[in-house]
Amino acid sequence: MGGAFADAYPNLTRWVTTHGLIEIGFDGIRPSFIRLLDEGGMFWEFGGDSEAVDDVLRAAEAAAERVIREELAG
Repeated sequence: MGGAFADAYPNLTRWVTTHGLIEIGFDGIRPSFIRLLDEGGMFWEFGGDSEAVDDVLRAAEAAAERVIREELAG
C-alpha cells in the first residue's frame, strides 16, 4: 500500500493494515476528533473541536508509532 497518505503517515497506514481502524470526525458520543481502535475497542483518542485535521493526524501517527515500536520491542 503506497501513495501520498502512506508516505506521510506510515504508522497509521500500518495500523489500518495490521492492527485495527481509524475513526475521524465527531460521532456525537465522544469529545475526540480522531480515534484508533483495535479488536478490543477504543485504543487511543485525541482532539477537540479546535484541532486542525493535520494536527490530529500527526498526533495519531505518533501514537501508532509508539504502539508499533513497543510491540516490535516486546
